[in-house]
Amino acid sequence: MLKLLHFSDAHIDIATQGRHDPQSGLPVRVLDFLKALDTIVDAAVQERVDLVIFAGDAYKDRTPAPTFQREWGKRIIRLSQANILTLLLVGNHDLPPASGRAHALQEYDTLQVPHVRVLAVPQKLSPAELEGLPVQVLALPWISRSGMLAALGLSAEKPQELYQLIETRLGELVDTWLESIDPDLPVILTAHASVQGACYGGERTVMLGGDLALPGSLVRNPRLDYVALGHIHKPQDLNEGAHPPVIYPGSIERVDFGEAADEKYYIRADIERGKTRVEWRRLDGRRFIDRYVRVTAPEGMRSQVSAALPAANEIKDAMLRLTVEYPYDWEALLDEAALRRQAADAFEFHLVRRPQREARLRLPADHGVSTYAPIDLLDVYWKSLNTSLDESQELQKIARDVIGAAMGGKESLSKNSLV
Repeated sequence: MLKLLHFSDAHIDIATQGRHDPQSGLPVRVLDFLKALDTIVDAAVQERVDLVIFAGDAYKDRTPAPTFQREWGKRIIRLSQANILTLLLVGNHDLPPASGRAHALQEYDTLQVPHVRVLAVPQKLSPAELEGLPVQVLALPWISRSGMLAALGLSAEKPQELYQLIETRLGELVDTWLESIDPDLPVILTAHASVQGACYGGERTVMLGGDLALPGSLVRNPRLDYVALGHIHKPQDLNEGAHPPVIYPGSIERVDFGEAADEKYYIRADIERGKTRVEWRRLDGRRFIDRYVRVTAPEGMRSQVSAALPAANEIKDAMLRLTVEYPYDWEALLDEAALRRQAADAFEFHLVRRPQREARLRLPADHGVSTYAPIDLLDVYWKSLNTSLDESQELQKIARDVIGAAMGGKESLSKNSLV
């Protein structure tokens, strides 16, 4: 039995704004991500797992600051010193924008860190290449469109055709690998990619570039014993209740309010040929609370908005967002200062104002549309759009010329002139 720990999408430096910790000097939100990473590394060391797979995206982009590289490196070195083989799959956020440049995880290859292996190209790893572990690993790091274009000598004019070609080539590659596996040893497929049928989370706001999707049949192949995925932040098993488990553990900490409702996990799996036991381990990250209120009456607007906020004990140390929608004319009734006092114990409070302007034309109650000449209705329309006086006069002049030309040069623009 092989003891595996699988996690992905660390993005440890994606939230660097806001307050800083006075002792470390690091942004407090970065410390949230590092706390989750420490929990994962602690579990791997304490439980003496055989293999750790990180399925890609260590940072927010391809050029992390040295401070964040240092913090990530501290955790990876702990795994190395514990003699735990660690596979680092290169994700889309880890790749440079041009071929030939170093990716964000390059130093572990350059320095030949013991027990740490970077997977930057598709490859099949045998037990001999995995320090004798009784397992086979098929690795599919992020496939960049530019790299594939260069390799195949294709044009970028039809990206969808390119993605289909990539998907076909990857499927053929995995089939070739599976034909040559040792049937007595378990097989793990790890990939940083989208899979057809997966549910996306809030990472759509941080993903870089275009996307290709692996066919569901490729990852659900019964010849596999575990599929360790990265790239999608929403935790999910795409083959729940069946073999093999096909798992996105999700990001290790909530990236933004798009992930407010998502729990965060890493995976501990015991893997045998034809049988795998999976345990979802929840990570206690910072709480995100996202509230919305639509004000329906000006009377008591302040109390309506205030009631939309959670209780004081829920607010404490949470990331809190309140979106308020109301007619534009009620703007002065929104007491932002009072709301900020009520949310003072939140780690951060984001108030999103959504004043709604009335788009429809409003005519006096005793005047129907039929009582207005077309040119006068246009004047009402310009005013409803808050058009400047000079601009509306110019538009009215153009409209008079157009309507006059349509009427054959007649000057009358009365309400009955176009009927």
